Amino acid sequence: MWQSYINAFKNYLKLERSLAENSVEAYLHDISKLREFLELSGSPVSPMLVTEDLIFSFLAYLTDLGLSAHSQARILSGLKAFYKFLLLENEIQIDPTQLIDGPKLSRKLPDTLSFPEIEAILNVIDLSTPGGTRDRAMIEMLYSSGLRVSELLDLRLTSCYFEVGFIRITGKGNKMRLVPIGKDAIKYTTIYIDHVRSQLEIQKGDEDTVFLNLRGSSLSRVSVFKTIKKLAIEAGIQKEISPHTFRHSFATHLIEGGADLRAVQQMLGHESITTTEIYTHLDRDYLKQIITDFHPRS
Repeated sequence: MWQSYINAFKNYLKLERSLAENSVEAYLHDISKLREFLELSGSPVSPMLVTEDLIFSFLAYLTDLGLSAHSQARILSGLKAFYKFLLLENEIQIDPTQLIDGPKLSRKLPDTLSFPEIEAILNVIDLSTPGGTRDRAMIEMLYSSGLRVSELLDLRLTSCYFEVGFIRITGKGNKMRLVPIGKDAIKYTTIYIDHVRSQLEIQKGDEDTVFLNLRGSSLSRVSVFKTIKKLAIEAGIQKEISPHTFRHSFATHLIEGGADLRAVQQMLGHESITTTEIYTHLDRDYLKQIITDFHPRS
C-alpha cells in the first residue's frame, strides 16, 4: 500500500517540482521513518489511516530517540509535503499534518570569514601548478558570486558571460538566475580555462563543464571540501570551514557594505527573504556595540 504512493510522490517531486536527486531521497527517507514507526508500534500502516495523534506520537518518538529540533523539523517538513501531495491527488480528505507545528528552532548563525582570512587562503594557493590555478579560480568564484558548491560544479562554459560580467546559474528546483561575477573571479577563471582546462583530455559528457579534475572529468563535492579544508589549515585558519562558508561570507560582506537585502536574496537564489535576513547578524552586532560604547545609559 505504502510503496505505490511513495513511488507516485517520488515522480511528483522529480517531474513537477524538479527537485534534485538528493532532495527527493531526503523526502522519501522522512516518509520511511514514519512507516517504520507505525510498523513498530502496531498502528495502522496505510498512509490513509494516519491521524494527527499518530503524527504527534511519531514526533514524541523522535524526541525520545534524541533527535535534535532541527532534524525533527526537517522530517515533519517531509511528511507535510507527502500529505499535501495526497490531498492534491484526492487520495485523502484531511491532511493529518496540517495543524502540527514543528519544534521551536534557534536560528544558527552561519560561520563567516573576514576579508583578510579569505585573502590568507587565496595567498597559500600555488599558482604554478594546474591544480592550484583551478583551485584559485574556484574559490574566487565561490566568494565572488555566492554560489552553492553544487552550482559551482554544475557551472557550464556556455553559461559564462564574462564580457558583460555575469554567469547563469541553475539553482534549487531548476530555477535559473543571473549572478554578477567580480573581475578577479573572471581573471582567474579565464586563466584556468585558457591555460589548464584547455590542456586536459576532457571526458565525454563533461565538454561544457567549467571545473574539472586533472583527468578531465567532473569534480566531486568531496574533493572541493577537502581542498578548502587543506587550504584553510595551510593559511592558519582555525574555523571549521566548507565551500558554503564562502557563500555566507559573500552575503554577509555585501550586507555589511550596505547592499539591499532583496538584491542579495536574488543573487543567492533564496525563495524567501527571511532566509537572507540571517546574514544581517553582523550588522546587528555592530549596532549593538555602538550603543554599548557610546550611549550614556548603556
